[in-house]
Amino acid sequence: MSEGQRVFLAVDLGASSGRVVAGLFDGVRLSLEEIHRFQNGGVLFGDRLHWDIVRLWREITKGLRKAAIRFGDSVVSVGVDTWGVDFALFAGDRLLENPIHYRDHRTDGIYESAFSILPKETIFAETGLQFMPFNSLFQLHALRLENSPVLQHATRLLMIPDVFHWLLSGQMVNEYTNATTTQLLDPRARQWSAKLIEAFDLPSQLFTHIGQPGEVIGGLRKSVAEATGLSSVQVVLPGTHDTASAVMAVPASGEPTDRPNWCYISSGTWSLMGAEVKNPIINDDCFHHNFTNEGGVGGTTRLLKNIAGLWLIQECRRIWSLRGEDWEWEDFVQMADSAEVCKYFFNPDHLRFTAPDDMPAEICAACADAGQGTPQTEAEIVRAAFDSLALRYRMVFDWTEQLTGGPIDTIHIVGGGVQNQLLCQITADACQRRVLAGPVEATGIGNIMMQAVAHGDVQSITAAREIVSNSFEVREYTPRNSSVWNDSLVRFREIDS
Repeated sequence: MSEGQRVFLAVDLGASSGRVVAGLFDGVRLSLEEIHRFQNGGVLFGDRLHWDIVRLWREITKGLRKAAIRFGDSVVSVGVDTWGVDFALFAGDRLLENPIHYRDHRTDGIYESAFSILPKETIFAETGLQFMPFNSLFQLHALRLENSPVLQHATRLLMIPDVFHWLLSGQMVNEYTNATTTQLLDPRARQWSAKLIEAFDLPSQLFTHIGQPGEVIGGLRKSVAEATGLSSVQVVLPGTHDTASAVMAVPASGEPTDRPNWCYISSGTWSLMGAEVKNPIINDDCFHHNFTNEGGVGGTTRLLKNIAGLWLIQECRRIWSLRGEDWEWEDFVQMADSAEVCKYFFNPDHLRFTAPDDMPAEICAACADAGQGTPQTEAEIVRAAFDSLALRYRMVFDWTEQLTGGPIDTIHIVGGGVQNQLLCQITADACQRRVLAGPVEATGIGNIMMQAVAHGDVQSITAAREIVSNSFEVREYTPRNSSVWNDSLVRFREIDS
């Protein structure tokens, strides 16, 4: 590293892997260095799918030790980002059980019971959040229905990144952007919803202080400092929801407005597509299209919709690997590029794709159910998945323009999906808009840049985005083949209705 560089550490946990990343900032440009990478995923323990929180903590501390050896006293701070909705329950400072994975089946069919307590429309009016059966509200309701002793004894709820910030600093804080994914927070008041907590008979003491992105919550615990070799390191709340950090790293210019001229896709296991707006948009159209108003950095709102994402391909890869076919990601892109465009497609957000036993078989069945016949090869299955995502992006793009008052002229794609050049191109084709793809490591970058803003190294979020634009590659894709995609969109809307 160069003399004078300051180092910020991002602990970036995804559903399939985690890593500790160092951001090296010289006052003008940011560069990244991956310090430690490790696997993540659900662990079936009895009949429940858990996160192995203890193993994850061991891997994080291993990464912090490596960072201390590599950078020493140049390390300024550390912050953690993860996925949303999942949580841990504590009694005092005791973790009561390993957190349950959002793909666990305990919330199957939960809507009927939940909506008998409060109508769907009432819950949306209070929270502005899209409905997914694994939202924290429904996970907690499932615990209540089974008379869970864990819920009965709990005194505090922490979202997954909050758990690690507590382990790092000793401070129990619910960071705002992740708290908004619970469906238990009023985004206008920016506080927990007493109405929903009371209606669902949840212990009110579970929900306390909400911290904002950029808040310095303290130094490392003495035991952590000694175990890692880090000293004088602060713990800073980034946008702890990984999409909030990813959107922080979108290399767009200008201040947030309620009529943005750009939208984003944070592309990974999930595709999160939407716009950054100044204020929540909670109306009938938002409810009808099942959009969500989640917290963003700098007091903004992430108006977005969850789309299945590369989970479809990840699961195909897993199933094919079990059968002895080991494909790399580059192979999938080449396979798909050789197959016919829009011959097969399906609604990637159908519940049948949440956790199927056999994803390739499920995709084939969905295409057959749509009257298209059955994909015959792995290449056709992969192509069907990519085309279905692109067509779904188009539908969500149109709804985003409708909700924000449009028009939107640029789609920013950030995250790991940026490396899939075919998907980036067909997104431009399907949406008939310019696509700017990059940076790849958006979540870690956004986490690090929020820390830099918190410490005054960067003056604002707008300035941080300019630094991102000058520090990392962004590739442009221009739309083509409009007639093929417009014709396919008509048929796609029919199977999606």
